[in-house]
Amino acid sequence: MAYAGQVIENPVSGERITFNKTAADTNGELLAITLELSPDGAVPVFTCTRARRSGSRSCLFQNIGDEPVVANVEVRPAGRMEELFETTVELAEEGRTNKKGMPKPLDFAIFTKEFRNEVVGAFPPVWVQRATLAPLVAIAELRGHGDRYQPLRPRYA
Repeated sequence: MAYAGQVIENPVSGERITFNKTAADTNGELLAITLELSPDGAVPVFTCTRARRSGSRSCLFQNIGDEPVVANVEVRPAGRMEELFETTVELAEEGRTNKKGMPKPLDFAIFTKEFRNEVVGAFPPVWVQRATLAPLVAIAELRGHGDRYQPLRPRYA
């Protein structure tokens, strides 16, 4: 469970996240983080599902400079984004991502299922993503990849 002041670092993508306000601090209304990206670091492309309701945007947040880049990010409502960030870092630390920081296929399939209310891939259409990944989700669940996602704390809407 994330807490204000906690810092997590992704050794693969080069991102460092500082939790400023968490879902627990704001009764699920807000997650505020500071995202620092090292030189040559990059964060994978995702589209926020909550943003899709008012017009979807996708971007690759990449640092091509020589100095770290800092962005202040707010997510409203917080949903499970802090858990998503923590899981991404854990997967990278366990060597379960590719060199761009994306979870490997079985982990990716179960990750996208678990966090389907938070993010989706930028393309293809969501229904195609879910249909294509369904067989991998089944295999991942059989192999225990879903165990990390068992509820450990209350969820915020």
